[in-house]
Amino acid sequence: MKVTLRKISKIPLDFEVQSNEITFKGYLEYHAGKLILLKAKLQGSLDIECSLCAEEFKLPVDDEVEFFISDGVYENNDGIELDVVESFNSFVDLEEILDSEIELIKSDYHSCGNCKSSTI
Repeated sequence: MKVTLRKISKIPLDFEVQSNEITFKGYLEYHAGKLILLKAKLQGSLDIECSLCAEEFKLPVDDEVEFFISDGVYENNDGIELDVVESFNSFVDLEEILDSEIELIKSDYHSCGNCKSSTI
Protein backbone atom coordinates (compact mmCIF):
# COMPACT_ATOMS: atom_id res chain seq x y z
CA MET A 1 0.00 0.00 0.00
CA LYS A 2 1.64 3.20 -1.20
CA VAL A 3 0.53 6.58 0.12
CA THR A 4 1.37 9.98 -1.39
CA LEU A 5 2.99 12.05 1.33
CA ARG A 6 1.63 15.38 0.01
CA LYS A 7 -1.93 14.17 0.62
CA ILE A 8 -1.42 13.52 4.33
CA SER A 9 -2.93 16.23 6.53
CA LYS A 10 -3.51 17.00 10.21
CA ILE A 11 -6.47 14.62 10.02
CA PRO A 12 -4.99 11.17 10.71
CA LEU A 13 -5.02 8.77 7.75
CA ASP A 14 -5.73 5.27 9.07
CA PHE A 15 -4.10 2.24 7.50
CA GLU A 16 -3.90 -1.51 7.98
CA VAL A 17 -1.44 -3.81 6.22
CA GLN A 18 -0.92 -7.56 6.74
CA SER A 19 1.93 -9.94 6.09
CA ASN A 20 1.31 -13.60 6.90
CA GLU A 21 0.31 -13.55 10.59
CA ILE A 22 1.36 -9.95 11.38
CA THR A 23 -0.99 -6.95 11.25
CA PHE A 24 0.46 -3.44 10.98
CA LYS A 25 -2.29 -0.98 11.92
CA GLY A 26 -2.09 2.71 12.70
CA TYR A 27 -2.19 6.16 11.17
CA LEU A 28 -0.17 8.77 9.30
CA GLU A 29 -0.50 12.43 10.27
CA TYR A 30 1.17 15.65 9.10
CA HIS A 31 3.51 16.96 11.82
CA ALA A 32 5.51 19.98 10.58
CA GLY A 33 7.64 21.01 7.62
CA LYS A 34 8.30 17.87 5.59
CA LEU A 35 7.63 15.49 8.51
CA ILE A 36 4.82 12.96 8.67
CA LEU A 37 4.19 11.07 11.93
CA LEU A 38 3.66 7.31 11.63
CA LYS A 39 2.16 5.73 14.74
CA ALA A 40 1.16 2.07 14.58
CA LYS A 41 0.97 -1.28 16.29
CA LEU A 42 2.43 -4.61 15.11
CA GLN A 43 0.41 -7.60 16.31
CA GLY A 44 0.40 -11.28 15.55
CA SER A 45 3.08 -13.94 15.48
CA LEU A 46 6.22 -14.75 13.52
CA ASP A 47 7.78 -18.09 12.65
CA ILE A 48 11.32 -17.65 13.88
CA GLU A 49 14.36 -19.81 14.68
CA CYS A 50 15.62 -20.16 18.22
CA SER A 51 19.04 -18.51 18.55
CA LEU A 52 20.24 -21.41 20.75
CA CYS A 53 18.89 -24.65 19.25
CA ALA A 54 17.78 -23.42 15.78
CA GLU A 55 14.30 -24.97 16.20
CA GLU A 56 11.49 -22.96 14.65
CA PHE A 57 8.83 -21.57 16.97
CA LYS A 58 6.06 -18.97 16.95
CA LEU A 59 7.09 -15.65 18.47
CA PRO A 60 4.16 -13.52 19.66
CA VAL A 61 4.47 -9.90 18.50
CA ASP A 62 2.78 -6.93 20.15
CA ASP A 63 4.91 -3.82 19.51
CA GLU A 64 4.27 -0.10 19.24
CA VAL A 65 5.95 1.66 16.30
CA GLU A 66 6.39 5.43 16.13
CA PHE A 67 8.68 7.49 13.91
CA PHE A 68 8.63 10.31 11.39
CA ILE A 69 8.79 10.09 7.61
CA SER A 70 10.50 12.97 5.82
CA ASP A 71 9.43 13.92 2.29
CA GLY A 72 13.01 14.29 1.06
CA VAL A 73 16.24 14.77 2.97
CA TYR A 74 15.71 15.47 6.66
CA GLU A 75 17.78 18.34 8.00
CA ASN A 76 17.89 18.57 11.78
CA ASN A 77 18.33 22.25 12.59
CA ASP A 78 16.64 22.17 16.02
CA GLY A 79 19.11 19.91 17.80
CA ILE A 80 16.18 17.66 18.74
CA GLU A 81 16.88 14.01 18.00
CA LEU A 82 14.09 12.30 16.06
CA ASP A 83 13.71 8.85 14.54
CA VAL A 84 13.24 9.75 10.85
CA VAL A 85 12.89 7.65 7.69
CA GLU A 86 13.57 9.60 4.49
CA SER A 87 11.44 9.16 1.37
CA PHE A 88 12.91 10.41 -1.90
CA ASN A 89 9.92 9.81 -4.17
CA SER A 90 7.09 11.54 -2.20
CA PHE A 91 5.51 8.15 -1.42
CA VAL A 92 5.57 5.90 1.61
CA ASP A 93 5.25 2.16 1.00
CA LEU A 94 3.61 0.74 4.13
CA GLU A 95 4.23 -2.86 3.08
CA GLU A 96 7.94 -2.09 2.79
CA ILE A 97 7.93 -0.53 6.26
CA LEU A 98 6.12 -3.60 7.63
CA ASP A 99 8.72 -5.90 6.03
CA SER A 100 11.52 -3.79 7.55
CA GLU A 101 9.96 -3.96 11.01
CA ILE A 102 9.59 -7.76 10.71
CA GLU A 103 13.25 -8.12 9.68
CA LEU A 104 14.27 -5.92 12.61
CA ILE A 105 12.41 -8.23 15.01
CA LYS A 106 13.94 -11.33 13.38
CA SER A 107 17.46 -9.93 13.70
CA ASP A 108 17.18 -9.83 17.50
CA TYR A 109 18.14 -12.69 19.84
CA HIS A 110 15.20 -15.07 20.48
CA SER A 111 15.01 -18.35 22.39
CA CYS A 112 12.25 -20.93 22.34
CA GLY A 113 10.37 -22.09 25.44
CA ASN A 114 12.58 -25.20 25.86
CA CYS A 115 15.82 -23.20 25.79
CA LYS A 116 14.42 -20.52 28.09
CA SER A 117 13.44 -23.10 30.70
CA SER A 118 16.78 -24.93 30.49
CA THR A 119 18.81 -21.74 31.07
CA ILE A 120 16.86 -20.60 34.14
